[in-house]
This record gives sequence, structure tokens and C-alpha cells, in this order.
Amino acid sequence: MLKTQKILLSGLLQRNQQVKVALILAAFWLLCFYFINASVDHLHEYSPFLFLGTLGAFFANATGAGGGVIFIPAFNQFGFTEVQSVATSFAIQCFGMTAGAITWYKYYQSQKSLSSSWQGFHLIIVVCSICSVIGLWLIYGNQLSAPASLHVSFSWFSLFLGLSIFTSVYFLKTNKVNNRLLLIDWLMLIVISLLGGAITAWLSVGVGELIAIYLIVRRFDVTMAVSTAVVISAVTVWAGIWQHLLVDFQVYWQVVFFAGPGAIIGGVLAKKLVMYMSVTRLKLFFAFWLFVIGGVGIT
Repeated sequence: MLKTQKILLSGLLQRNQQVKVALILAAFWLLCFYFINASVDHLHEYSPFLFLGTLGAFFANATGAGGGVIFIPAFNQFGFTEVQSVATSFAIQCFGMTAGAITWYKYYQSQKSLSSSWQGFHLIIVVCSICSVIGLWLIYGNQLSAPASLHVSFSWFSLFLGLSIFTSVYFLKTNKVNNRLLLIDWLMLIVISLLGGAITAWLSVGVGELIAIYLIVRRFDVTMAVSTAVVISAVTVWAGIWQHLLVDFQVYWQVVFFAGPGAIIGGVLAKKLVMYMSVTRLKLFFAFWLFVIGGVGIT
């Protein structure tokens, strides 16, 4: 009886802490919204971005792909400029990918002693994050432009990514799980991270998707691959957001202050989806979405 009371008391205290955190975040959000001089009359105009942020982060943190695969096509339809689209996508992902990274890292801590499939988790994140940030800042530092417009580049990358996800689903059918990274794996991850960081600088997506797909194709644990990609993406967007905060000043803050909280919700809920839903179905649905937006973009 006493043990049960202690458990109930612990649960109540934890819920109270969560409520306090939620109230603090809500107060901070309202204060920021006030200081950007956003009129309450415009709430109905920007409130749909709450759903957009939730949806983007939901798919991003459930598949390892960045939220830009949802945000960029939407912003294009809303008439955002290319720089504004990428900058705003980066800002929203700082919310969603961070929430997802924290959620997945907590899951890793609960699993590391139970499964050998998480052995390379820390080292992969460190090596790939460093290389990704280097690739991203080589683009920003040298002011290198994308080989094509954002619309065209994103469309072709979406088609490539969709095809890659379909390929990775094929490798999910095997029960064999690889737990050991070879030298060739490290070399490939370094190259992929450098290239992915550069692509992320142009499109706000890239590195997480490529790393997740490579690890899945090499038959590493799917959950480990997704969580690793999410953490690396979070580090990359935080490294890149400073370009848009201090250099080009193109973040659309009214959108961010609605989509950002939504992205936090999506980032937290994504892990639950992966745990209770078939990974294969989730990836097939996401790949189909990428083929649609890629196909529409190049026609």
C-alpha cells in the first residue's frame, strides 16, 4: 500500500513539473509574440502553422528526415522567397529536431544496456555532426549557391530521397542486424555527412535522411539509425541557424512562433509512433509523399 502511494505521489509530482514547464513555455511564447508586434487580429492567419509544425516534426523525427521536406513545399505555396523558406525552416527545426533529439536520447539511455545494436550511437553522432557542420559552413563561408533554384533542387532531391527510402524498406525485410561499423562505413559516413551538410545549407534538409538511409541499407538497427539521424540533424540546424539570424535576417518569425511549439509536440510524439506503428508502412507512406512533391515540382 505504501509503495503504491509513493508511485502515485511520484507521478503527481512529475505531472506538476510538466505543467510548470508548459506554463513557462506558454508565457515565454506569448511574450515573444508580443515583442514582434504581431496583432491578435492575425492569430487566425498564422495559427494553421501550428499544425504544419507538428506535422513536419512528426515525420522528421519518426523517419530521420528533416522537417524541411514538409516545410519547403508549403512555404513555396505561400509565396516565401527561397532564402526566407530555408531560414524559416531552419528556425522551426531548431524546435522540433531538438525535442526529437532529447526524446530519442532518453530512449537510448533506456536501451543501451539491453541491446548491443546501440554500441556506435555516440561515436556516430560526434563524427557525423562535426563533418556535417563543416560541410554546411563551407557553403555559407564561401557563399556557394545551389546548382539550381530551391524549387528544382528540392524536387529532384525529394525524388532521390523517396527512391532511397523504398530501397531501404527492402533491406528492412531481413532479420539480420549489423552491430559493427567497418572502416569503409566510417569513410562513407564522413563523406555522406560532408555532402549532407552542404545540401542542408541549401535545402534545410539532407544530412539526417542520407545517414539514416545508409545505416538502414547497411542493416543496422532501424531505431538506432533514425535516432542517430535526428540528433545529427538537430546539431546541424543549430549550427546553421546563425547564418539566418546574424547574416541574412530572413526568418519569418510570425510563422516560427506558431510552427515552433507545434514542432515540439511532433518531435515528442514521433518516437511513440515508431514504437507502435510498422516502420515499413511509415516509410512507404513518407516515400510516396516525397515522390508526389518531387514529381509535382519538376513538371
